[in-house]
Amino acid sequence: MPAPAAAAAAAAIPAHSFKLIPTALFPRPLLRRLRFATTAAAASVPSFEDAPPPPPQQEARSASYFPKKNQTLELECESLAYKGKGVCKVSGTGFVVLCDRALPGERFVGRVTRRKGNYAEVTKLRTISPHRDVVDAPCEYASYCGGCKTQNLLYEAQVRAKEQQVRELIIHVGKFPDNDPEFPAMMKPIVPCDIQFHYRNKMEFSFGSQRWLPRELFEEDRDDTENHALGLHAPGFFDKVLNVNKCLLQSDPANKVLAAIQDCWRDPQLGLSPYDVHSHAGFLKHLMLRTGRDIETGQLEVMVNFVTSSYKPELLKPLVEKITSFPEVVSVVNNVNTSVGNTSAGEEEYTLHGKSTITETLRGLTFQISANSFFQTNTWQAEVLYKLIEECAGLRGDGSEIVLDLFCGTGTIGLTLARRVRHVYGYEVVAQAISDARVNAKLNGITNATFIQGDLNKIDANFGSNFPKPDIVISDPNRPGMHLKLIKFLLKLKAQRIIYVSCNPATCARDLEYLCHGVREQNIEGCYKLKSVQPVDMFPHTPHIECVCLLELC
Repeated sequence: MPAPAAAAAAAAIPAHSFKLIPTALFPRPLLRRLRFATTAAAASVPSFEDAPPPPPQQEARSASYFPKKNQTLELECESLAYKGKGVCKVSGTGFVVLCDRALPGERFVGRVTRRKGNYAEVTKLRTISPHRDVVDAPCEYASYCGGCKTQNLLYEAQVRAKEQQVRELIIHVGKFPDNDPEFPAMMKPIVPCDIQFHYRNKMEFSFGSQRWLPRELFEEDRDDTENHALGLHAPGFFDKVLNVNKCLLQSDPANKVLAAIQDCWRDPQLGLSPYDVHSHAGFLKHLMLRTGRDIETGQLEVMVNFVTSSYKPELLKPLVEKITSFPEVVSVVNNVNTSVGNTSAGEEEYTLHGKSTITETLRGLTFQISANSFFQTNTWQAEVLYKLIEECAGLRGDGSEIVLDLFCGTGTIGLTLARRVRHVYGYEVVAQAISDARVNAKLNGITNATFIQGDLNKIDANFGSNFPKPDIVISDPNRPGMHLKLIKFLLKLKAQRIIYVSCNPATCARDLEYLCHGVREQNIEGCYKLKSVQPVDMFPHTPHIECVCLLELC
């Protein structure tokens, strides 16, 4: 199973319910299944069922069946796989190839860059004819930035593709057959997002000493000696930055701040330098912009977070004075990160102007957001997501239920349910998130919520002794999904309902299979029935998909 994030692994574990023990290795057959589910197979599932069956002897297959590295092919994209790559088949053989930025119906010439067992990857060289449902991308960076890969695809086609990807993963990875009479009712249609632009309440930009230019613009800009950039990392490069003056995913006030900083930060008189990831010299690392809302007035408010390699407030003073002329800027902070790593979280944080936090409302609650707090990035669609979670909870209305909120983050899901249940117990590995959850509970006058720091990938036999048996379990893991230890615990716990909230349909489908069908290699029997899978588009124009899944005890 994929390793947990470095921050998670380093976090402290409370002694009363956890202990530091090495993560158990999976048996080799199971490990192979986990890798299959979350990498190549998950990516190519949408088209593998149509591929010709392999012959009994692999050696008998013609060598020409497999495209060779650097071979040039004329291809047509048939569908989108998970993570947004186009699925194509080699003419005459049906061999599956994946191509980044290829869209359904597009005919193009591509070069094979690598082969991975039963599929290959190609790089698009030129388009012969455009894809279906083509639209003009409104963002000038859409062709180069790695964030909005499908901005030139009609939004209705985007959500159709995402819905199909989830469906195929549930069928092929989760092993839930679509010929089951209950499958159509279980597999819900995707919930689209009503707002397709300016929906992100947080954007992180990087300062860079190496400005990246696309090939077709290189000649045009070759006389420009300015190599410094502020923007987003070019796809595939950790050390090159695509300069961005405006991002259509963030709020208008945040774009005003970005433009104001772009207008002056390169001025030699200011003495500001971008951080160089190779030499580890330079001052400015990142610019993080967060947008919240004033609870009393309803007006947007912006937090500006400068991440720097050292604490030199006098260098930032001209920038602070310029951006604080905007009334929406109510908070300017400086995170100091002296490490050579690329993280935006600092060892120290200083408030340079205004407040140290901003606020936002969600499902009638008020949340306090600091520079490094986790909060749902799309506030508008989070309202929809959390409403679906509440519906899945099926609360009786008498306030008697116990809720176990796993991977609770800053407690947003559990807190939105707390006033209608007896008690919420939340577990999360990140210490700052637990601290924020407790602050948010107090801010909203909620006293029946307990938040505990602990690594759910390293639970021991004592886990579960500190809370009563829950009626409802909510699990919202990060992209690797749930560890097998936690799945075993849930199967033993036998809560009446599990609500699985996922940001990765591939690992979600795998975990649903384990909870419902068991794990044969471990002699583990499943004991849940999958009642519904609800895809939600939280991030238009990107390949990311959220799912809310309801399981009930058999």
